[in-house]
Amino acid sequence: MQAVKSHQSFRFLRNQTIDSLNVEVQEFEHIATGARHYHIAADRDENVFLVAFRTVPEDSSGVAHILEHTALCGSERYPVRDPFFMMTRRSLNTFMNAFTSSDWTAYPFASQNRKDYFNLLDVYLDAAFFSRLDPLDFAQEGHRVEFAEAGNPQSDLVYKGVVFNEMKGAMSSPVSTLWQTLTRYLFPTTTYHHNSGGEPSCIPDLSYEELVEFYRSHYHPSNAVFMTFGDIDAAELQERFETLALHKFKRNEEEISVPDEKRYFSPVRIEEAYALDQEDLAAHTHHVLGWLLPRSIDLDELMQAHLLSRVLLDNSSSPLRAALESSDIGTAPSPLCGLEDSNREMSFMCGVEGSEPEKAAAFEQLVMDTLEQVAREGVSQEMVEAQLHQLELSQREITGDSYPFGLQLILGALSAGIHRGDALGSLNVDPALEKLREAIKDADYIPSLVRRWLLDNPHRVRLTLRPDNQLSRLRDQAEADHLAAMKAAMSETEKAEVIYLAEKLEARQMQVDDESILPKVTLEDVPTELKLPQGEPLSPAKLDSTWYSAGTNGLIYEQVVLDLPAMSEEQQALLPLYTHCLTELGCGDRDYRENQAYQSQITGGFSAYTTVRGKPDDEQDISAYLVLSGKALAVHREALADLMVETLEKARFDETQRLREIVAQMRSRREQSITGQGHGMAMLAACSGFAPASQMAHNSRGLEGVRRIKALDRALGEPAELNQLSERLAEIHRLVAGAPRRFLSVGEEEHRDAMAQSIEQRWASAAVAEAFSGFNLPQTREAVKQVWMTSTQVNFCAKAFPTVTVEHPDAAPLTVLGEFLRNNYLHRAIREKGGAYGAGASQDSGDAVFRFFSYRDPRISGTLDDFDAAARWISENSIEPQKLEEAVLGVVSSIDKPGSPAGEAKQTYHSSLFGRTPEQRQRFRRQILAVGVEDLKRVALEYLNPERAAVAVVTSTKGAEELPEFFERIEI
Repeated sequence: MQAVKSHQSFRFLRNQTIDSLNVEVQEFEHIATGARHYHIAADRDENVFLVAFRTVPEDSSGVAHILEHTALCGSERYPVRDPFFMMTRRSLNTFMNAFTSSDWTAYPFASQNRKDYFNLLDVYLDAAFFSRLDPLDFAQEGHRVEFAEAGNPQSDLVYKGVVFNEMKGAMSSPVSTLWQTLTRYLFPTTTYHHNSGGEPSCIPDLSYEELVEFYRSHYHPSNAVFMTFGDIDAAELQERFETLALHKFKRNEEEISVPDEKRYFSPVRIEEAYALDQEDLAAHTHHVLGWLLPRSIDLDELMQAHLLSRVLLDNSSSPLRAALESSDIGTAPSPLCGLEDSNREMSFMCGVEGSEPEKAAAFEQLVMDTLEQVAREGVSQEMVEAQLHQLELSQREITGDSYPFGLQLILGALSAGIHRGDALGSLNVDPALEKLREAIKDADYIPSLVRRWLLDNPHRVRLTLRPDNQLSRLRDQAEADHLAAMKAAMSETEKAEVIYLAEKLEARQMQVDDESILPKVTLEDVPTELKLPQGEPLSPAKLDSTWYSAGTNGLIYEQVVLDLPAMSEEQQALLPLYTHCLTELGCGDRDYRENQAYQSQITGGFSAYTTVRGKPDDEQDISAYLVLSGKALAVHREALADLMVETLEKARFDETQRLREIVAQMRSRREQSITGQGHGMAMLAACSGFAPASQMAHNSRGLEGVRRIKALDRALGEPAELNQLSERLAEIHRLVAGAPRRFLSVGEEEHRDAMAQSIEQRWASAAVAEAFSGFNLPQTREAVKQVWMTSTQVNFCAKAFPTVTVEHPDAAPLTVLGEFLRNNYLHRAIREKGGAYGAGASQDSGDAVFRFFSYRDPRISGTLDDFDAAARWISENSIEPQKLEEAVLGVVSSIDKPGSPAGEAKQTYHSSLFGRTPEQRQRFRRQILAVGVEDLKRVALEYLNPERAAVAVVTSTKGAEELPEFFERIEI
């Protein structure tokens, strides 16, 4: 080991090269405070920073979560009201956020621009270590009481606060309730017993003084972990850490940590209720079994646990998942199936949903019998090797299409760093994989793990969570009664103080801060051109095959892209189910379990999906494709190619019982997605009447899609109906299999010729239907007014306006307008003043619409009014050039955001398929940079006309009462 140069304030501890990731990981210790710094040195210009603190709450008041929000509301060097959100628009960041986990709080960012990176570092370090924690920010972000009618002490008291409303939305999800309830019993004495995000009923118990004390005791360098990634040297980063923050601190000898949980001597069985606001409660009960396992910081045991979880639950050929899927105890396996490894001690869970309370014992018996069978008979060697292959592939794949690749590596090592384990080892899992490769040669290896960690482990919890359609009403009444009692006990002086606090907070929210004290980048720092990968055709030309060379670390990505054929409305409605089933059911001689087992052996993922978009100059003229997509290690390149051919030629839809299970599972997942994705679904609904593609998206993956899969699930009660569904899917497949096709391959240059040969051998003589008719959708350009009702404590509001496509000159200013309104009006009006967790606006040039949205919002009418007020505000007020530049920077930053090497290649290819060629995208980017002040005012006035707007709201039945009668009311 050769020492790595560090700043004089840090001590170098060790380093390790990880060949499979092409990085070197370095570990340092700050001499004065003991803070750890892990640096992942990589030849990449997207540099990442994260500082994390061990945060160990002792109740469910949400102190760690509220502190995460409040710490970002102003600091010593940057005493402005909202430096975090200000920097999001003064930056070219590729990622900015903050996270609260069960026992840590982290502040990460990423940027490709060196100047921008150090600007953000200055602000983040000051926010983390020198936050002002203004009481008014605590009231805004955490909780407060106000009178329902501003300034009127005769009106009712109500709770307000961003985190308060965020957690009301989060805990509207049955899965969140399930998880929090299970961990409360799995961890009876440690911090995981509590909801670190905050229970809505407990959040008002937190005082400002308790928040400040938690900050003082937890946000100290001795309790911090620094993690960085990229091509900036560790010593240069450490110089900034020291100069900007660490030199002001001495070592704190008080160690914050989570002790081992006290173990049960016998299993615990619990039944509790969750809120479900509907009449029919049948088949809505959840059953889950959870086990407490060893510590997550033991890398060998961590990898063993991952392997065991995958063997038992990964796919339909896995024994425990197979038992859960095929049982009539529930309609689908629980979302809480798998390994939780981020806590100090791991936990393993499995369960079913769509059950009844009285089936709890039968569920537990099914699971234990299945585990007994695995312990007694073992599992096939091929299955174990396939899951080890999946672990290896996940280690090698270079990701980065959702979070930056460097941040994903950092988050993968963070738990070990927080729990004082081996963070370097948690990144370099190759030695642990080699140990597993030897261990699995013993046929009793998996059975022995099942016995030790599951069958013979008494620390087991069986949780039954049953629906209760009175619970929401009782909770709302309890909150109202508490607030009424609070008001009744108030003196006139105390009522005046409530009004005074609300006025002070509103004045603070409206104040104009001196933003010049914050660092920034300008348009001069923006790269002149967008960096896009270049594809090249593969021979022979008649196959329409495209190759992208990319650094994929030994993986191959392959897609068959088929023109979507013309279909009836009934067939269109079944497309989401068809694409899901195409890779989930059997193929040729393999039944569905054998097919999924085979896919695990040779691929790292195999799926199908449809993609539909309007033309760049006409949203009504759509193009549509079905994509069969797979990835594999290069050694499995030929097997993946064969699987592609087999799937299109020999896909089976005759396994009707499995088809029934898939529909039930899809229904469950779609229903559960509403509380987490309600804003996106509300936008789809609002836009659904304006463009064919948006209407199809609404019908397939939006709120109407949820209704349709529920109706289909209810209709499949008889074998004859299942047989008819099977025949309809087979007919869709016959249409698809004969469609014209093209091919996309991404990999390292050394595999190019082999891929070309592979495609020619398999597809040159493949038949294509002679009389092919392409997919089409009816034109539509009308506004809807809809309210969608479901079980939720918060609302999701959307308003949409018809605008223009990307080739129109106004598309660029409309795109900038969305960013401008979010930055300068919506954030203050809807998040800070209205209390919603989030709000925004954006131009969708694909569907030619401009959209407003709110997320986890306590209001409806007020928010819809704010959407309209935003348009008036921009027309009636002058626009500062600096604010315009910030909006342009935000748009350019999103355009330039990098993805994974393979992800960028696939995105470039598919964008070109729809006419968004690299030349068109470069041209649009230049138009964004040229947008002027008058452009914004003009397009706002021209397009944001309330009389032309469409509206969609997701709310409860009670919430729908405040909307006008002319709104179409739809039960989800």
